[in-house]
Amino acid sequence: MGEAKEQQPPSAPDIPFELVSEEEMAFIEAALSSAAAAFATRSSSAAIIRSSSTSLPVSHSSLSQSSSSSMAIAASSSLANPAIALRKSNDTIIRGCSTRKSGRAGRMSHDMEDMVMSHNKRMKVPKSPYLHYRKGKGLSVTDITATEWCEKQMEFILVRGKPEKTVAMKAGSTRHTELEAEVVKKVDICVQSKEDSWAVKLMNFVFGSKQLLSEGLTRELPVIGLVEGVWIVGVIDEVQMPVTDNEKNLSLIDTKTRSRSTLPSEAQKRNARLQLMCYKCLWDNLVADKFPADLFYEFFRLRPQHILSKDVKEYAGSLRFDVKTLEYLVKYFRNMCSVLPSAHDLLLLRYELQADHSLLEEYHFSYDAHWFESQIQWYLKYWLGQREAGYVGEDETWKCNFCSFSAVCPLMQHQTQEQRNK
Repeated sequence: MGEAKEQQPPSAPDIPFELVSEEEMAFIEAALSSAAAAFATRSSSAAIIRSSSTSLPVSHSSLSQSSSSSMAIAASSSLANPAIALRKSNDTIIRGCSTRKSGRAGRMSHDMEDMVMSHNKRMKVPKSPYLHYRKGKGLSVTDITATEWCEKQMEFILVRGKPEKTVAMKAGSTRHTELEAEVVKKVDICVQSKEDSWAVKLMNFVFGSKQLLSEGLTRELPVIGLVEGVWIVGVIDEVQMPVTDNEKNLSLIDTKTRSRSTLPSEAQKRNARLQLMCYKCLWDNLVADKFPADLFYEFFRLRPQHILSKDVKEYAGSLRFDVKTLEYLVKYFRNMCSVLPSAHDLLLLRYELQADHSLLEEYHFSYDAHWFESQIQWYLKYWLGQREAGYVGEDETWKCNFCSFSAVCPLMQHQTQEQRNK
């Protein structure tokens, strides 16, 4: 597996290191449900449309019926492009009950295997979580990162439902809303079909991309693509155009908040690296015109010739965007992708303190294609039913102390039994 060359990172403030905080763990659990909602079926969704004076290129991806969708118009903004330095991408991950390189299965004791088999029968775990829980919806990027964090916790959430949001979770969501509001203004639009909902999402991308080209920055940009034969959707926190003529690639940025002035653990950074690499993969596939429209219509059960609702067409028209059907909008979408640059291999994570939004760290790292491919293939094997959900490794069992499902998890029950036998 490839590993990026390492050089000195930019200087950072002298901040104490902490393995993990309870509030941070709660925030990560909240992420299990936040990004998936952006493209999943529900009664209402937050979509973003930005207005721009530049004309659209002309030529050449489910909400319940009668729902209300929120769209947004961009406000003026500017933000300096960050100086990006190299750091290596860690290619060691934790799966099952031992530490090992990616792609290798772990070993469990016979007692543990028996406990897991009995547990899975009681849980009624479906053969393919992807087809059972995400059919017609696709996976979210957060589905992938949540699986990387703990496969068993992801399985519990699918089967039993997500835990309630904590104060720390709500604080993180509020901060992202504030950042979004700096460049967009939301308006409500009534959507009456899945086609309307996807039209809104694709218009969000088109107008967000126009804002990116005209102003150099956009936020909360939806992306979608086919990765290893699986549909994945996500929302990128921030995209910036290069600030110099010599640089041709744009920057992908994600902002994380922390309740304490401590740096995240390596496990948290590894999880965030995977998230941003997912965004880069989706982005680069779109700008390379790797969007299979026919497969998109088929998987999401969409009617390309379906006439969009009056509200959707009128609002699009008010922004000088004349579309009547989803198919016509997909053509606009693909054409916009064709004029966008690919993403830079150097990615940026910003860590802020929740209390005052002060910067704790700017963490720069390089995209590692081999590492990302091994990760995505491994976790998709779980989603496609090619293997069972694994457990965290021994050196990351501290995660269990912050998990809402630890009381019913076979790993915790096994550890408790071992302690009693000592």
